[in-house]
This record gives sequence, structure tokens and C-alpha cells, in this order.
Amino acid sequence: MKGLLFILGLLYGVASLHAQSLSIEESYARNSPGVVMVQTVFSGTVYVRKVDINQRNFDKLVDSIKALDPLQTMLSAEQKLDLLISTLYRSPARFFSPTYEYLSQRHRFIANGTGIFISSDGYVLTNCHVIERDSAYIQRQFMLSTFQEVTENSITSLEQSWQVSLSEEQRNVLFDVYSFLYSRTSPMQLSDVEKEINVVYRIGNNKNAEARIKKVARVLIKGNPMPGKDVAILKIDDVRNLPSLRIARENVPRIGSRALVIGFPDPVGNNAFLAKESVNEPTLTVGVISSIKHSVNNFPVIQMDAIIAHGSSGSPVCNERGEVIGLATFGSIEKKSGILASGFNFAVPVSVIREFIDSIKILPEEGNASALYNQGLHFFYTSYYRKALAKFKEVENVNANYPMLYSFMNEAERKAASDFDKQNYFEKYFFRIMAVFLILAGIYVYFRRLGARRRLFNRKIR
Repeated sequence: MKGLLFILGLLYGVASLHAQSLSIEESYARNSPGVVMVQTVFSGTVYVRKVDINQRNFDKLVDSIKALDPLQTMLSAEQKLDLLISTLYRSPARFFSPTYEYLSQRHRFIANGTGIFISSDGYVLTNCHVIERDSAYIQRQFMLSTFQEVTENSITSLEQSWQVSLSEEQRNVLFDVYSFLYSRTSPMQLSDVEKEINVVYRIGNNKNAEARIKKVARVLIKGNPMPGKDVAILKIDDVRNLPSLRIARENVPRIGSRALVIGFPDPVGNNAFLAKESVNEPTLTVGVISSIKHSVNNFPVIQMDAIIAHGSSGSPVCNERGEVIGLATFGSIEKKSGILASGFNFAVPVSVIREFIDSIKILPEEGNASALYNQGLHFFYTSYYRKALAKFKEVENVNANYPMLYSFMNEAERKAASDFDKQNYFEKYFFRIMAVFLILAGIYVYFRRLGARRRLFNRKIR
């Protein structure tokens, strides 16, 4: 009996050990519903002096091109247009000049980042630099968007006045001409800049389709962009039973342990070959904890080789148990090329994050919907599909819009009726096993009693 208890205890210990460590697939399934996109929308008015063509010099240019082919037999219309545009490109200031008329345009641009729900009632954790941009960055983005719009309008106006259809190559050359003119000879002024922060999160439905909800967020507390403590906590209102992620208890992870990053990198979101709805699904990258460094302001940062990119800022970095151990925050720049170095990225750890959470006295919690959903996933990934389905139905009663829920419900329902379900397998063979066990127990008892009778008989004979 003691041996049996020892074996059962050993098996329980091994099972508990494995229960603490999740597969990469299960970790993503648990955490991705609570990963959100944080959009900071800047809007402002840009004033720019209008640039007009110098008609006198332009007419001379046209006449000189005509003089090259007086009989109009040597050059095609396309070749003449190429000559015209290439001359404008070489000497833009000769043929264009700013006027005293100002164009006023209202522009907006969106800076994307990532965040996570740390409670079911709408508290969001992200990086400070996702919601705070320096004035130089803001001005540069407004100027770029203004250049784009004004230049496109100017080229279209030229097409109409010349009564021609420009090729893509010709439009690109003219785009460079106008970009030069507006950047060098027509300075822009920016005013009335406004900012709005939105949290965009996913919802599901019983048709196994997902949509996005956008809500305005309030800033509860923020640090400073790196090299400061690059953390911010936001709040969206009128929400409940949202998916949420668990914050790890340990302050810093172990070197060599696994790092899973889930976020919305810009290179994926801006990929022209992907459908728009693909943007809804967060991206997973996997690596290991490479080192624990210290920032120039002497707080720890986590070095990892999991890939991140612009837009990944604020992404959760999760450990083997699916807990958040940090926020992906910054990368390393190659000294020669000036581009991000792949595989040398850093995260703000839980020790820094907790300073902000504690200062506003909020309690990160998993939430009822997430707890039930995670229990269902545990049963699902251990092949107890009927039990998983029961838990998923409980989630449905709490939050019928839980992301990914119906995908797992449908698969669990399909597998629950098959031999894939361990519970079915156990029930199928339970009585057979019990019968064998009872027979063996009966044999054991029979021989034990038989042995006792023999011993008793031998004592009587003596």
C-alpha cells in the first residue's frame, strides 16, 4: 500500500509540474484574446504656401523642346513629355516658385502600439512612448502627410492643365520635384494639435467571425519614454468580463527561460498582400531570455531574442506558464546601417510595472471569464473535450463575445463524440478495468485465505 501511495504521489507531482508549463500553442490561445491595439490619433492644421509654375520659364522650356523636332517626326509625345519632366526635375526652382497664398489643411495620423488588459473591467497596460510622442516626431509626421496630399493634388492639377495622362514613372519624378519644392521653398506651419487615445480589442460571435471594438481611453498614470520607466496604464469605461492576462510574481525571469511576445507589429499590419481582417489577429514571436541588463537610469531591463518591430511596443512578454513577465519596449540599432538589429530586443520587467500598478492602487486580476476560458483550454489541450466544452459554455454565459471562444467550442464538440476524448476512453474501458481489478483482488484474497488455512492446519498437526 505504501508503495502504491508513493507512486501516486510521484505521478501527481509530475502532473503538477507539467501543469505549470504550457505549450506555446496553449499560451497563445490563453493570452491573445487580452492583447489589444493602442492607437494614438494626432490631428492638427497645417499651413503651407502654395507653389505655382513659373509660366514664362515653362513656356520657354516647351518652345525649346518643340525646336528639337520642328517637323514632329523624330520624337513621340511620350518622349517630349519625358524631356519636359526631366528638365523640371533638374532645375525645379527655375520653373516653380512659392506664392503668397496659403493652403490650410486638416491632417491626422495614427501611431500604433500594443497593450494588454490586466483586469476584466478595462485597465490596459502599455508603454509610455506608445501614447506620448515628442514634438519633432509629431511635426515630421504631419509634414510628411501634408507633402503627400499637396504633391498628389499638384500633379493631378498639372495633368489636367496639360491634358495628358502621366505614367507611373513620370508621376514619381514629379513627386520628387514637388517634395523638394515644398520642403525647401515653402515652409509649413503646424497648429491646433489634438490627441486622442483609443484601445482596439477583438470580439467574437457564434458564427466564428471576429470584429473589432474601438473605445476612447483615459491615461491614469504614465512614466517617461526610454531611458525613463516606459510604462503607462490606461482605462476604458463601460466594459466588464473582458479577457485579461496574469502578471507574474517574480520580478525578473531566469536567463535561458522561454519568452513569448504577442503583439501587432507594423510590418504585418501594413502588408499590402494581407486582407484587412488579418490585422485583427495578433502575431506571436518566440525566443529566450538572453540576459538581464540595467538601463542608464539603473533599473533592470530584460534582453531577449524574440523578434519585435515598430507596433510591437507594449506587447506582453510571457513565460512558460503564460504569465506576463514584461512589456516589449525597445530594440538595438545597428551602428553601420542604422536599422533595428534582429534578435537584440528589450522589455521592461514586472518589477518596474508593479511600481505603476501599486501607485494607483489597482489589483490586476484574471477575471471570471478568463479563469473559465483557461480552465477550458487546460481540458482541451489534455484531450478532455467534454469537460472543455462544459467550461466553454460557462464562458459563453459570462461573455458571449470572448475572442476565439467559438472556434474552440466547435472543435471540442466535434472531438467530444470521438475516441480522441480521454473521458470517453476511460468510461469505455472503466468497467473492463474494474472487472479485471476485482478478479485479481478475488484471486489475491482467495490465495491469502488459502495460505492462512494451511498455516493453521500445520500448527494443529504440530
